Amino acid sequence: MSSERAPLSAEAVLASSADAVIGIDGELRVTLWNPAAERMFGWTAAEVLGGGLPIIPRELRPEYSAVLEQVRAGTPLTIFTRRLRKDGTAVDVRVSTSCVHDDQGRHAGWALVLYPSEKEGQAQTSAMERARLVRRLTDVVADINADLSLKSVLDRIISSLTELTGADAGGFVLLNENRVKLVSLTHLSEELHGVSASLESSLFGELLRSGKSVLLANSDTRSLEDLIWADLPGLHTIALCVSNVRGRPYGALYALYSQRKVGHVELELLELLTAHAGVAIGNAMAYEELKLQRLREQAVVDSSADGIAVLDSHGRVRKWNRSAAELTGYSFEMMEGRHPPFPIPDAHGEPVKHRNEGGRWLEILMARIPDTDEWVVDFRDISAQKALEEEREFFLASTGHELRTPVTVIQGYAALLSRKGERLGPEGRQEASEIILDRARSLAKLVERLRLGSDVASGEMTVDRVPFDLVELLGQSVTAFRPLAELQDLTLDTDGTLWTVGDPLVTGMVIDQLLENALKFSPSGGTVRVKVVEGEDTVTIHVDDEGIGIDPGDEERIFERFFQSGERGDRRGYSGLGIGLYIVRQLVREQGGEVTAHRLENGTRMRVTLPRHRGEESELGAVVSETPQGRGGTEVSSVKA
Repeated sequence: MSSERAPLSAEAVLASSADAVIGIDGELRVTLWNPAAERMFGWTAAEVLGGGLPIIPRELRPEYSAVLEQVRAGTPLTIFTRRLRKDGTAVDVRVSTSCVHDDQGRHAGWALVLYPSEKEGQAQTSAMERARLVRRLTDVVADINADLSLKSVLDRIISSLTELTGADAGGFVLLNENRVKLVSLTHLSEELHGVSASLESSLFGELLRSGKSVLLANSDTRSLEDLIWADLPGLHTIALCVSNVRGRPYGALYALYSQRKVGHVELELLELLTAHAGVAIGNAMAYEELKLQRLREQAVVDSSADGIAVLDSHGRVRKWNRSAAELTGYSFEMMEGRHPPFPIPDAHGEPVKHRNEGGRWLEILMARIPDTDEWVVDFRDISAQKALEEEREFFLASTGHELRTPVTVIQGYAALLSRKGERLGPEGRQEASEIILDRARSLAKLVERLRLGSDVASGEMTVDRVPFDLVELLGQSVTAFRPLAELQDLTLDTDGTLWTVGDPLVTGMVIDQLLENALKFSPSGGTVRVKVVEGEDTVTIHVDDEGIGIDPGDEERIFERFFQSGERGDRRGYSGLGIGLYIVRQLVREQGGEVTAHRLENGTRMRVTLPRHRGEESELGAVVSETPQGRGGTEVSSVKA
């Protein structure tokens, strides 16, 4: 029998070791679990191999990660800590951790040797120091969370970093797609603030690619001079952790060391601080988003043309926007804590229409905010709509009144001719026919004015621009109206020749309308005067009467559709739809002119201003033959629109 013995195998050594020996691969899976580990912790090898290490207490997981990272980046490390047994009890242990390399010298995992601690005093002291730092971390986190400004939160985090981890400097980099940007720093040159770099070539990028939460880099394993952090003199170690916000990487916290070495406690505190920082940053971001949303909502409310008010559960004003103040005449300071100055409709019910003290019509709606037990009141100005409704009602009444008389006369005389035509005789039938024809012309004129008013309102009216003699045109109009002025004196105080450029037919229609109004509202024996005043670039026509005049304040309103100065009932003795002056103003403006009304001591002056023609007399003579010489009386139907 040979005296040589077989060499001891590694498996035999591990199996007989009194210390627990555990192997961990690069993916943090258990690859080795010797019998001593089974005896110490209670799990069998079959239960733990291929899975994560089950003996790490939840509160010590950051410590575990920090130790593994430090060992991977440097030398073996022994710590006193606490681990869990299968039955849930804890055991104080000393853990020696070393790095395992493959045949190529590359990192392949870790070897952990654990045995019960016989130096309870040292373990207790270490635990007490860690507890102190954790308590300080709690205070720091409370301080950070008390601030909701994102910039202030980041600055507080960086300021706390050097205190808790003993780092000589630090910074926070923000992830922005494929770039990282230094947004907060301490104990570094301010010139670095805002510096950005490629994510791919940064330590942050390396950390993200590794899938880990913490990374340790030192000058023994790689050059640090190419990094922006090289600004710190004597830099030899950089520790960084990913800061996740809402489950996604937001940035990274960097701790820089030049004067002291980094221990696992520092790495653990860095990881804990980074985790809490992610929560604080998330809260600050949520607050700033909420603040921005409120600012946007406030901007919408302030820029709304509608009045918007928020009422409390008792109906008192809590918010009152700019339009609310403009529509009611009451500022927020006047309305805060008071009830609105208008009736409140039922919630989600039919809107209420109300006329306020200033004569403005408001349409008011209200809706309830369930979560706050408040009410939102929206009110808008519907004065124009109400005025339009009144105009429509007045138009229908006026049109019916204007149509009723000629239609009644036509029907009456037509029936007379039908029943008693032979007995009337030639003269009687002729008279009846002329009356019917006269009333039919009145109807045609009324319809044409309605059509022309519609064309003017829709912008479909077109005018010509040709030279014509304004004095001649005024003379034609005055001559045409003299038979209708049997009870008044109608005069033209202008003679000679005065050329201008425009549409003579349209201008004639304007003058006819003004003369018709002047005669209609002038008393018997009154005088209507037409006069032209020459200016440098304009000619001005005055049509003065001695009639009932215009009510104060109505000088502009008489040019609105369907408006008549004074109470409408006071003028029912005068026929008309209230659209004549509206048409006049639009026709004058189409020619580049203007028409205005002025109160006289006795009567009214209508003033029409038109551009004056400055062409040579020879040019006028060349086109004068094209100017219409007769307007065929005062019929509006002769105008083409």
